[in-house]
Amino acid sequence: MALLFKIDRTLREALFIKRNAEKWKTYQHEPARNPDEQAERFMTLIDDLSYAKTFYPKSKVTRWINSIAASIYQGIYSNRKEKYSRIFQFWKYELPLLFRKYHRIFLFTTVAFCLFVTVGVFSSIHNPEFVRGVLGDGYVDMTEENIANGDPFGVYKDNSPFNMFIRIAVNNIRVSFLTFMGGFSFGFFTIYLMWSNGIMLGCFEYLFFSQGLGMQSVLVIWIHGTIEIGSIIIAGAAGFILANGILFPGTYSRMASFRRGAKDAVKVLICLIPFFITAAFLESYITHLMSQTYDKADNTGLPVWASILILASSLWLMVWYFVIWPLKLSKRGKVQMNDGIIARLNQPHA
Repeated sequence: MALLFKIDRTLREALFIKRNAEKWKTYQHEPARNPDEQAERFMTLIDDLSYAKTFYPKSKVTRWINSIAASIYQGIYSNRKEKYSRIFQFWKYELPLLFRKYHRIFLFTTVAFCLFVTVGVFSSIHNPEFVRGVLGDGYVDMTEENIANGDPFGVYKDNSPFNMFIRIAVNNIRVSFLTFMGGFSFGFFTIYLMWSNGIMLGCFEYLFFSQGLGMQSVLVIWIHGTIEIGSIIIAGAAGFILANGILFPGTYSRMASFRRGAKDAVKVLICLIPFFITAAFLESYITHLMSQTYDKADNTGLPVWASILILASSLWLMVWYFVIWPLKLSKRGKVQMNDGIIARLNQPHA
């Protein structure tokens, strides 16, 4: 039975090649007469490639079609007049689809970070001195003094918001880069950085909840914290993508697997830069204003509804771009990424 199936598949593959070989040779050796014909060739090849990858994934003809499509793709995008088309394609399709490929790693880093935060909270509840051991006596004393003076979020007030913005942005990018580099340690340093940041966050939130300022801390701190913490978790995913490429090469050689993992991880890391800059801006300017809402001496901050709106928008941005949109692209099957090729697909046909 298996032999008959193999023979049938071989015959169907031969028929598929016979029907299309001349067309592929034409596409490979004869230039298109105009851009419309070039685009039409590319769409036809993507259809053929989709069919070949479905039924003959290990066949030489699949690699042949892929090489022709890649060549035409390069020709299309090197001649496009739209200056920012490649950037648009990267952010709208390539990066979300790439991230969809690593959703399981992202889920792991998310669960792990939440667990570390829970450990921080749990440890603080059972041993209040644990907070001082993690955050330091100086920071805890300063925060408690600010709370006593009616200015619980005074730490976010700075005479130079711009300097604060630069300092925070650089620090966040540095932390994300170190978290990514932790992948070279097979993920051990990455998990350590996530552990330390998660424990600190848990202790930090406990400090305010224990003083009856839990909801206020959410409305103030998570204005920027939603994007910042989400980006740290994603940076952790980048580190584990790198580690995964080293530890689990699959059918690739270890070096080839490492290169693929490193390339994907760097793309994820680069995409975080605008998110960290946005978080730094929110912390330096918006959180600064919101903190004044709870300052008894200077109640000139933003209204609570503005904080809720910003917080909800930030959460929706992170969930939509890194979870919902990649799932939609993958589920609808209208966009396929194949070794850097992104194209709108029709249904495969023989």
